[in-house]
Amino acid sequence: MPVRADDTIVACATAPGRGAIAIVRLSGGNAMAIARRVATGIPAIARLAGLTALHSPDQPDQPIDHGLVTWFEGPHSYTGEDVVEFAVHGGALVSTLVVEACVTAGARPALAGEFTERAVLNGKLDLVQAEAVADLIDARSRAAHRAAVRQLDGALSKRLTAMREALLQVDALLAYDIDFPEEDEAAPSRARVLAACDEAIGQVDQLLATLPAATLGREGALVVLAGPPNAGKSALLNALVGEARVIVSEIPGTTRDAVEVLVDDTPYPLRLVDTAGLRASGDRLERLGIEVSERYVAQAHVVLVCAETPASLERTVEAVAGITAGVVVAVLTKADLLTPSSPRSSRRTAGGPRSSATATSWGNGNDNAGFVRVSAFTGEGLDLLREEIRRAVTSRVAAPGDDTPIVTRARHEAALRRAGEELRDFRAAWAVGALPAPVAATHLRAAVTALEELIGAVDVEDVLERVFRTFCVGK
Repeated sequence: MPVRADDTIVACATAPGRGAIAIVRLSGGNAMAIARRVATGIPAIARLAGLTALHSPDQPDQPIDHGLVTWFEGPHSYTGEDVVEFAVHGGALVSTLVVEACVTAGARPALAGEFTERAVLNGKLDLVQAEAVADLIDARSRAAHRAAVRQLDGALSKRLTAMREALLQVDALLAYDIDFPEEDEAAPSRARVLAACDEAIGQVDQLLATLPAATLGREGALVVLAGPPNAGKSALLNALVGEARVIVSEIPGTTRDAVEVLVDDTPYPLRLVDTAGLRASGDRLERLGIEVSERYVAQAHVVLVCAETPASLERTVEAVAGITAGVVVAVLTKADLLTPSSPRSSRRTAGGPRSSATATSWGNGNDNAGFVRVSAFTGEGLDLLREEIRRAVTSRVAAPGDDTPIVTRARHEAALRRAGEELRDFRAAWAVGALPAPVAATHLRAAVTALEELIGAVDVEDVLERVFRTFCVGK
């Protein structure tokens, strides 16, 4: 069947599989006519759900299901077109039969993403908001969810639109000077243009600075548990996760490979990784596991260095600090087995700023580092350790403020970098007058085009409209 933009399309809008309800959606100019061929009755009032029997047009005496039907009159719908939705019983078969009935009645099966594409083409969403729909569906953490919701609400789109408007104002000033030199209005001052360009460059850089936060929100901060064998790493991971995800054994070397668990947390999700014990070993299989551990430690945002005694912990911290650029948090494990005279815990992150608690020395007069004392068995120190992990993560990548939208996709990054490069080229040329205004303005217009491509708003008439609205030409 050939694909046409004005076709009426149909698809099941809910995930396949067993469930209570499935939604089948029609969208297009013939949505109501097609719906009337498969439903016995449709409410005459938009957005009012009504109970109906569904059947195939070629078998009207054999009902498929009884469900609810609702129609949304365009342009007041998700796609901006007439939309009809059938809420039927879930499962693999019923929704498929309803879709087939709609196709028999004249609809075309929708392509992937075609409903949202039509929403963009009909001005219901811009491209950035459309991508936020997919991000919202794919979100695996509260951080990713928050970013997608704010983007869907238009936070990033509004920022980009405001930047575009500001650049068009500058372009309009240049266009006036280029196209109407005989007018007696003063030409735009070089300083005014440079100030507007600097503001735009700052806005681009501010948005690009959110990329690390977006990555952590989507993928999680890598938090690696490292230390000698039988130091309680696996038990600690299970305690932090809240369930048994790795094997816990008193036999040293039980963990031979890295075990990763994603834990939702605030402000970023955490990728907790249990690794093989770090020690010199002649066992080839164990050595392979240790090499995997060292690679994870090298890549980590945060390393929880675990050991049973302060002396062992100090040695391990020194060894780990040499192979990672991440924040090292020293953890004295198995607190429930320590004697009353054992050193108490500290809220100090090794190598980081002191907290309000007093740092515990290693027992040799060195008070430059401390540890968090925990017990996976009793739960002692776990909340304190979670606080240290959050503090360590945000010391590397601060959580963006509520007023700063987040750049979440490679397409956004590429467009913003292109806009920033064009703005810097324009500024360099304009600051010293190295290029005539018409030539320098090409960089400015390229930056505007990059932003327009990003939000899907391309209109070559905008600059001229601004010229005639802002200045009284031909007076």
